[in-house]
Amino acid sequence: MTVKTRFAPSPTGFLHVGGARTALYSWLYAQHLGGEFVLRIEDTDIERSTQEAIDAILEGMSWLGLDWDEGPYYQTKRFDRYNQLVDQLLAEDKAYKCYCPKDLLDEIREEQMAAGVKPRYDANHPEIIKANAAATEDSPFVIRFRNPKEGTVVFEDQVRGKIEIANSELDDLIIRRTDGSPTYNFCVVVDDWDMEITHVVRGEDHINNTPRQINIYNALGAPVPVFAHCAMILGDDGAKLSKRHGAVNVMQYRDEGYLPQALLNYLVRLGWSHGDQEIFSMDEMISLFELTSISKSASAFNTDKLLWLNNHYLKTESAEEVAKHLEWHLAQQNVDITSGPAITEVITLVAERCNTLVEMATQCRYFYHDYEEFDAAAAKKHLRPVAKQPLLTVKEKLSGLTEWTVEAIHQVIQDSAAELEVGMGKVGMPLRVAATGAGQSPSIDAVIHLVGKDNSIARIEKAIAFIEAREAAQ
Repeated sequence: MTVKTRFAPSPTGFLHVGGARTALYSWLYAQHLGGEFVLRIEDTDIERSTQEAIDAILEGMSWLGLDWDEGPYYQTKRFDRYNQLVDQLLAEDKAYKCYCPKDLLDEIREEQMAAGVKPRYDANHPEIIKANAAATEDSPFVIRFRNPKEGTVVFEDQVRGKIEIANSELDDLIIRRTDGSPTYNFCVVVDDWDMEITHVVRGEDHINNTPRQINIYNALGAPVPVFAHCAMILGDDGAKLSKRHGAVNVMQYRDEGYLPQALLNYLVRLGWSHGDQEIFSMDEMISLFELTSISKSASAFNTDKLLWLNNHYLKTESAEEVAKHLEWHLAQQNVDITSGPAITEVITLVAERCNTLVEMATQCRYFYHDYEEFDAAAAKKHLRPVAKQPLLTVKEKLSGLTEWTVEAIHQVIQDSAAELEVGMGKVGMPLRVAATGAGQSPSIDAVIHLVGKDNSIARIEKAIAFIEAREAAQ
């Protein structure tokens, strides 16, 4: 049997963190067993579903690299199939027409709650029987599934173990609305049957739907898939993760400068573990992932941990891989890299100092664009009159270099300090501010090498002019 999993979001919003984790777990399990992964868009909620949300889901899945083998399928394009099976259940007396108006059902529910009874549809309620008996051929009606009244529904959840629900706890749910449209619980069952889904990984909020869906599978004579219900994700404060906890839209993490590899590694550990290991390559995730290793307990989202992982991946991924994602951020900050050093060389130099791609893009700027002004604090501290001679000396020696290498530049700085009989810092710090406009950077000899000879000399001259202007003003 080929294992087949699916991710089936509703396009009523963007791809959020919880959905992304569900997609990842489903995708990993299929990959682990050499199976297939299906993407299905559950858009039966026509009023709330939007094309914008569909596009956001597809963009999020693509950015994460969770490619699908089949789909995307759209439920709104399968109404004929659903209605064919609703009619079949009607003909087999496994479903029936209900003419009871909504306002009467609301009244009955209020009475049940007031009496301390679990609110549910009861086909034998006198008022419901009366409403159905009074209906005419023109009266609006829904189709309800005739749920078994005896026995229990039992299934072995891969995360939670054995779950058993009495059929007496379940009512006859609506499977077709008065407007003729099929409902979510019915469509899901038909889709999973037609698409030959063998394993359903989803959030624990669907546990209550599962026994109802199992009864529909059985009524249709369809195989019942294996279920795995994942616990919710909580914020740092212990409350259910929501917008107020910050970024919950997957693409917001891209905007804030996270690599998809870091987010995937973080998400896989939000409820799954393999010993004490924290960092997993994608190949390791695929080879080690098991549904039975998912925790029953809720997981707390920790932004600091995600940031730590992002820093790790920025430092350890190849510069070529980081560049693929950095280019978008460079464009956002209007950094033009068409001329100047290779972006991979710059990444190799600055990665150690960056936690996000946003920071990295900012640190890349001075390699390609001259800064407009010096950082005020750095200039005040390091571009003083005493720095003028070291800058003049370095400028003269750099101008005479025939080989523009990091080693040669380092030697120039060292020779300048020796000639002036000052410490390396007395030369290096003013030179750093001159080359970058700021007081912090990677090794200054490597920075100057990538900035280039002409640009470096021009920036040193700019710093000398700044010092002279300050002297003249005093």
